[in-house]
Amino acid sequence: MNRIFSLFTIFCFIAFNAFSQADETLITIGNTKVSKGEFERIYQKNNNNLYNETDKKTPEQYLELFIDFKLKVIEAEQLKMDTNSVFRNELAGYREELAAPYLTDVKFSQQMVHDLYERTTKEVNASHILIMVPKNSTTEVEDEKLKRIEEIRKEIITGKDFNEAAVEYSEDPSAKNNKGSLGYFTAFQMVVPFENAAFTTPVGEVSAPVKSAFGYHLLKVHDIRQNQGEILVAHIMKMFPQNATPEIKSSLKSQIDSIYIELKNGANFAELARTKSDDKRSAQQGGEMPWFTSGRMIPEFANPAFALKDTGDYTEPVETAFGYHIIKKLNTKPVPTFEESKAMLEERIKQDPERSITSKQVFVDKLKTEYNYNENTEGKAKLKSININDTIKYTNFEIFRIDNKSYTFEQFQAFLKKTNIVEGPFLSQFNNWIEYEITALENTKLEVKYPEFRYLFQEYHDGILLFNISEEKIWNFAAQDTVGLEDFYSKNANKYLWEERFKGMIVTCKDKATREEADKFFAAEMTVEEITDQLNKTENVITINEGAWEKGANPVIDYFVWNGPEPANFDSEISFIRGDKIPPEPKTLNEARGLYVSDYQKYLEENWIKYLRTKYKIKVNKKLLKTIKSV
Repeated sequence: MNRIFSLFTIFCFIAFNAFSQADETLITIGNTKVSKGEFERIYQKNNNNLYNETDKKTPEQYLELFIDFKLKVIEAEQLKMDTNSVFRNELAGYREELAAPYLTDVKFSQQMVHDLYERTTKEVNASHILIMVPKNSTTEVEDEKLKRIEEIRKEIITGKDFNEAAVEYSEDPSAKNNKGSLGYFTAFQMVVPFENAAFTTPVGEVSAPVKSAFGYHLLKVHDIRQNQGEILVAHIMKMFPQNATPEIKSSLKSQIDSIYIELKNGANFAELARTKSDDKRSAQQGGEMPWFTSGRMIPEFANPAFALKDTGDYTEPVETAFGYHIIKKLNTKPVPTFEESKAMLEERIKQDPERSITSKQVFVDKLKTEYNYNENTEGKAKLKSININDTIKYTNFEIFRIDNKSYTFEQFQAFLKKTNIVEGPFLSQFNNWIEYEITALENTKLEVKYPEFRYLFQEYHDGILLFNISEEKIWNFAAQDTVGLEDFYSKNANKYLWEERFKGMIVTCKDKATREEADKFFAAEMTVEEITDQLNKTENVITINEGAWEKGANPVIDYFVWNGPEPANFDSEISFIRGDKIPPEPKTLNEARGLYVSDYQKYLEENWIKYLRTKYKIKVNKKLLKTIKSV
């Protein structure tokens, strides 16, 4: 017996010690204290959501990043950025969303968790038609919309092609382009009623009308397959500019083909991505993109990516609506096991009232017990004879107590005024008032009762402030500070260089006779303007494009200068070039503005952090830091 008591005592001591350690101060920055629990939660969360496992950090390594983050937030608070109405309203909106699941009784069954897990192991390929129903529509409007979508369904059932019907009838703006196709998706990627219909409608069939927050849907399920998990890829991209002409696309295709040949000849993929990809964000990481599932990426990109067999394999150039890509497979992750997913699934269910079973009355009854709800019998009895629209002035009296706080007739009147209840017996609204007051009381205690809520709300608070101060001090400032940017460029002008280029002109003539005339004028050292004025008097028979081109930038230049393949529909007898190769040289500020603005932002941020580290005294409890385990 003594042994059991001793073990229980040790267990309680360990549990209490772990709990108290979570609230112990780990970092002090100026007058701001950061608990071990707050740091540990953010460290574990960020260290478990990395695109690349090699980016994982120990608590000691992550500490410096965390301090930099907190310094910016504290500086924003010092500048009173947390007191302006825009910030406060935005934060209040987030808090209301976060608090909702804590202010009702949430129930779900383990069967529901298992069923949802099964959905995560599948992917559905479906199309849909949407008839929108405006918010707060009358019953008559809802009935009219339902009737409309039922009529559309009858047309499809009797032979009309679903995708043609989507183009003709769907009020989803994207339907005109995608014919209603949604591609493959899995659980949690669509609103709940839509997801339920997608996973229960047999392949090849059309669902009954489905009501969601957007309106009424019809779904046609084309296929259900096993979820392929997640994939990590790198890509090299030649991006289509807006309103790209066929000539521009042809030029970009030549460029991506040249890069593909370089890869086949042994060039390093990451290095080519860094130097030649138009996706500058991924280019800095050697082309590496975030992990994605097939349903989270456009099919034109996802399908060839998932078709790659082995790590290190790469595709031939593929075309999407955004440009040409060469995709390299880096890693894959299978769908997590049920045990690995269980906690996440339960949390997602709790957070989603459309999935869980909620009961406000059960919630209120629990709180009545917890907060010692006690009715004043005499006070409640007085309400029986009072109507809301009575004009008689009543003396204030107590009606009930919650958490040792008195709630009175005047407060009841204030509640009715706030909720625009103007007639009927007071007792008819009594339970609604209790629910309102006890929910409001619980809402004030969420940060104390639920550490996970407190930490998550703090993340929202800090995240908004971080964005706002970074926008003011770094992003917008760097883009607008033309003098500072020019000075920064002058000190770093050799960072971004053009490779060897051909500088001159591409001349295209209508026929050989025009070519001969042009040659004479060039020999006479006439200017481009003089030549075009002379030859294009009656019709345009010559075009002259001046510029400087790297290898792979223009198929005509590649053909003449770097022995590239002859371009399609090209006639070398009426097209020619004039000019010379020029050696590598620095890009001007305008030519590399995006890169230099990005570098200038980093420069400003580094100096700002140095300043903040001198402004605020930083103290770390290193002994407590060592108790945090690496993940």
